[in-house]
This record gives sequence, C-alpha cells and structure tokens, in this order.
Amino acid sequence: MNQRPHITLGELQRKVKQTLSEQFALPVWVSAEVADLKVNYSGHCYLELIEKDQKSENGVPTAQARAVIWRSAYSRIAAYFEAETGQRLAPGIRILAQVLVNYHELYGFSLQITDIDAAYTLGEMEQQRQKTIARLQEEGVWEMNREVPMPLLVQRLAIISSAQAAGYQDFCKELSRSGYRFQTTLFDAFMQGAAAEESIIEALTRVAERCEEFDAVVIVRGGGSTSDLNCFNAYRLSSYVAQFPLPVLTGIGHDKDQSVVDMVAHTALKTPTAVAGWLVERMQQIDGWLEGAAQSLHELTTTRMREAQLQLEQQSHRLRTLASERTLRERLNLEQAEQLLPERVKNLLRFEQQRIERAEAVVESHSPQQILKLGFAILRTENRAIRTIEELQKQHQLEVELADGKTKITLAK
Repeated sequence: MNQRPHITLGELQRKVKQTLSEQFALPVWVSAEVADLKVNYSGHCYLELIEKDQKSENGVPTAQARAVIWRSAYSRIAAYFEAETGQRLAPGIRILAQVLVNYHELYGFSLQITDIDAAYTLGEMEQQRQKTIARLQEEGVWEMNREVPMPLLVQRLAIISSAQAAGYQDFCKELSRSGYRFQTTLFDAFMQGAAAEESIIEALTRVAERCEEFDAVVIVRGGGSTSDLNCFNAYRLSSYVAQFPLPVLTGIGHDKDQSVVDMVAHTALKTPTAVAGWLVERMQQIDGWLEGAAQSLHELTTTRMREAQLQLEQQSHRLRTLASERTLRERLNLEQAEQLLPERVKNLLRFEQQRIERAEAVVESHSPQQILKLGFAILRTENRAIRTIEELQKQHQLEVELADGKTKITLAK
C-alpha cells in the first residue's frame, strides 16, 4: 500500500514557528483585555488575553492567547502602569501591549509582553466611562437618585464598605465623636479588585430588601491608592445606584475625576470622613433649627400669655365695673321698693278688706234670716227640719219659724 506524502507533527510545528519568526521578527503592538493575571513566586507575570465581540451584550470572546511578562520587566512595567493610570494591572482592563510572538512545539502560541502603553488604557477607561454616562442618560435614570427625597433626620444608615477598610473605621469614629445618635448597619463588600462591582451590587440588593429600616445608604471606601477605582464607573453598578429607592451618599476617597457612581448618587463627597461630617452638620442644622423653633415657641407663648393676662385684667376690670353698676341699680331698686312697700301694703290690705266685705255680703245674702225675710218659713218637728211632703204628712204638730219669730201649729188629721 502506497503511503500519502506527509510530514511529521514536529516538522509542521517547526515550519509554523519559522514562519511566525520570519513574519513577526520585530515586536508588534496588540490591544486586548486582560482576562486573568497571576504573578508566581519567581516574579514572572502570566496573563490570559482575550478579544471580545463588541456587538454582543455578553461580550463573547472571539480570540484568546497566553502572555507573559518576565520578572526582569514586570516590576518596571507594573510600576509605570500604576503610576500613570492610578490602578494596578488586573483582570478586566484593556491594554495596548508591545509583544513578541512566540511559538513552542510543546506549549503552543504565546506572547511575551515587553511594554504597555498606559495612555491607551486611560483612554479606554475614559471612553468606557463616557459610554456609561451616555447610556444612563439615554435610559432616563441619570437624575433618579438625586430626586429621591432626603429625610429631614438621617440617622438610620446602611453602610456598604469593607469591615477592615480604614475609611469605614474613620467614618464610624467621626460619627461617634459627634455626640449624635446614629444607627449604622454594615453590609460588608469588596471595595476593590475584580469582585468589587458584583459584591457592591449584592450588598445594595440586600439593603433594598430591608429598605424601610433605613433613611439613606452610604458607600465608603478608604483613601490612599486609587487603584481598582474603575468598578465605580461600571454600567451595572452605576445603574443600580441611580435607580436605588433610598438616597445614596458616596465617600469613595479619590482626588481625581468623579466616578460615575458619584455622579448618579444623591450626594457625593470626597472621603468617608467628609460623608460623616456632612451627616453631623445636617444634624447640627436640624438641632439649631429645633433650638430656634423652641426659642420662637417660648417667645410666642410668653407674648400670648402676656396678651391673655392683659385681656383677663381688662375683663376682670370690666366685670367689676358691671358688678358695681348692677349692685348700685339693684340697691336703688330696693330702696325704691322699700319706699313704695308701705303704701302698697295699705292698698293691698284695703283691697283684701273690700274683697272680704263683698264675700261677707254674699254670705249674708244667702243666710237663713235673709231667706226668711223673703217670705219663706222653716218647718220643724222635734228640732228637725221637714224637707219632703211625705215627712210632713206623717206629722200633726209642727214648729214654724218665720222672719219675726217661731210658733207651733197642729195639723188636722
């Protein structure tokens, strides 16, 4: 059986290596995103570089390669990059790297990074920052958190920070020195590194579940190095802050340009201590307002009491005057009544005398003597008056009383 013409795998790889060496004999500048980065014990830095599909929402990788920065160059490149950009080399950062193309028969394709252009990364970061700003504005959420009303008293605080962060400790100390009572609840989160954005979003979600327990949310991060600040320019975190139902205060502790999270937050301050100072000053203002209100209330009460006292005195004086006038009138009426009383008594007695006399006359006109004078007579038997014919028929001897005397008569049988 005839064998087909062929070459060995090693020969093929040597040809690929030779072709790459001839084609890329000099270093080339390559833009890519750092997907992974590790510095081993020997000081060499190993990276995974990727290229993402810009049209895809999920950023699906379309290219991938291994890269290395040898120890002899890593300290110089890393120090320069951090000094220029304010952050360390880390996953998620886009870089423009000068590379040598390598190919090894056993380890395959790789890149050796000899330099990194920090200005490119700064431009990429700013470009991404501007894209985030534009997207939030287009979605209509840019002003939402600033429109959330800040309570008059801000005492119940949900704090998103790292428990070990110096900024968090400074914030708490500043509040404790104020003498005012603040209720603080820490929602621990990573504030730097690749996991920072997701960790802060998760903390915000936990705060939202207990929204009614707090007056405001405070996001604080210690000062010093501004490395890994780029997470505060990320779209997802900025969108969460912009649409959060409670007012958000930030003290991220940077001296350069504001982050997008600062821009969409209700109130942005430079440092954690500045946030605490703002809260204390607000309490002092409320305290002063309450003192002023109390003073105004005291003065108003004093004035109203004086007015009421004056009105009471005026009413008392008027009452005394009216009472005196009424007493005088009643006394005059009494004196007048006393003067008229004897005459009225006489008239009354005279009237009653006349009424009695008339009654006596009426009684007298109906007396038996007056009736007898009219021609009537009273018949009696045994000192008992005869009132009926039947009684008269039974008698034969009667006593007859007339107006001028009495006599006895005998009736015939």
